[in-house]
Parts: sequence; C-alpha cells; structure tokens
Amino acid sequence: MLQEIARRALLAIPTVLIVSFLVFSMIRFLPGDIAVAKLGEAYTEEAAVRIRAEYGLDKPWPQQYATYMGNLVRGDFGRAESGQPVLQELRSRFPVTLELALMAVLFSALIGIPIGVLSAIRQDSLIDYFARGLAIFGLAVPGFYLATLLQAYFSINHGMNIASLNYNKLSADPIANLKQMWLPAFILSLGTAAQVTRMTRAMMLEVLRQDYIRTASAKGLASRVVLLRHALRNALMPVVTIFGLTMAFLIGGTVIFESIFSLPGMGRYLIEAVTRRDYAVVQGITLIFATAVVLINLIVDISYTLLDPRTRFR
Repeated sequence: MLQEIARRALLAIPTVLIVSFLVFSMIRFLPGDIAVAKLGEAYTEEAAVRIRAEYGLDKPWPQQYATYMGNLVRGDFGRAESGQPVLQELRSRFPVTLELALMAVLFSALIGIPIGVLSAIRQDSLIDYFARGLAIFGLAVPGFYLATLLQAYFSINHGMNIASLNYNKLSADPIANLKQMWLPAFILSLGTAAQVTRMTRAMMLEVLRQDYIRTASAKGLASRVVLLRHALRNALMPVVTIFGLTMAFLIGGTVIFESIFSLPGMGRYLIEAVTRRDYAVVQGITLIFATAVVLINLIVDISYTLLDPRTRFR
C-alpha cells in the first residue's frame, strides 16, 4: 500500500511542474506589454525598462523560467505591490479559503449522502421525487446567484448586510467565526451536494440489486447492517470521485463567495490583485490553487485503496 501511495505521489510531480510552467507562461506569453498595462497613462520608457527588469522580462524566457522555479523552491513567490512578500500575504488568507472549502465539502457530504441513500431505498416514492427535484434545483441554480439574492433580500426587506464586515479568526473566536462562515459554505456546497445526491442514489440502486446484498439479507443480518456495512461502502467509490472532481469547483468558487461575503481569503485577494495588475500575487495564488487541485486528486486516488482493498494489488 505504501508503495502504491509513493508511486502515485511521484506521478503527481510532473503535473505540478507542468502547472508551474503554465502559470509562468500566463503573463509572459499574453499579448501586449506588461509594462504598458501596469503604467497606463504614466508610461515612460525609463519606468517600462525598470518594470521589465523587475519581472525579469529583459532576459530569454528559458532563463526567466529557471529563475522563477529557483525562487519557488526557496519559497520566494515574489513581492506584492504593497512591498510585502507574496507568501507572507497569503499565509493570513489561506486559512480562510481552506476553511470555507472544507466546510463546503462537509456540508455537501452531510446533505448529499443521506438524501441519496434515502432516495434509493424509497425509490419512486414521494420522498424520492422530492429529493431528485432538490438535486435538479441545486444543479440548475448557481450558488453565487442564490448568495446575491439573499444579500438583496436581507438588505431590502430587513436592512441587514449578511456579509462579514469584521472577520473573526477561527483561533480567536470559534463561535463568531462559524457564524460568519456557515452561510457562504452552505450555499457553496449546494451544487456539489446535488451531484453527490444523484450519484449516491444511482450507485445505491445498483448495489442493492447485487447478489451479495440479497445473500447478506438472507443470512438474517439487520437491514441497517446490510445498508451501511455492505451497500453504502461499495457505493461510495464513485461518490469519492465526485468529491475530487468538484473540489476544483469549490476552490474556484471561493473567489466569488469571498467577494460576496467580504471574507479576507485568497479568492478575494486574487480579484483585488487582478484589478491592480499585481502579477506576482496572481501567479502565486493561481499556482497554489492549481497545486491544491493536484493534491486533492492524489488524496482521492489514495482513498480508493482504503475503500476498496482490491485496488491495493493492482
């Protein structure tokens, strides 16, 4: 098992290298001159030369990439427009984004898996139709649209702003922090919860028709044991895949939700950096997001060996 985990971890390294090159190329190969875009009306040739030298654009791109990778290995993501190191700026914002994404995953699992199981064991009943309708609604309506509607409703009808005016850190005040974070995390999770519901229902219906389920019931095992120990575990494999595939959506979704709810995370910082044309910050956040997606897929692959022992011997 450890050899399998090590093999898959090594296979993730080339992917991270490719991602780093794409992030590096994102700015270098865009049409137009970065110096002109950053300076705008204040453009002068002297200032443009200084900016090109600051970003290393006056050197051949292979040398630029080698310098970029060397800085990354040392933990140097460059400096933001504020003069602070990008990595230092992100350290205070990464926990906010991570907490929001993890809470969204937790909500999607707590909502999607039980509803999917209930819908499967009550197939073609009113509960099943209602659950399937909720899943379709969750897939059809974007989360940011619901968040915007809630903002408008509470602002117009109740004179309240549901966005966080003052962020409370989890380590400083856990209760106040959870009060601020649960609503954006819940809305962010709805799309994933809908997919999990549909996949759990489909897989549970397939598993419940298998011969070993009928054999377990015929042996006199309690329905709860058959359902949880034998059926649900085998049905969760594709559901775990859904979590891995949609985690990229959850990470990307924090960009919008942090702006709507005024959360000081990396997503909101990314939008501000794009507005200011702070390219070092844009590169750093994009690379972290992309690397996080690669690591999540690695964790999903490893989880297969825990859920299905047969994969350990492939």
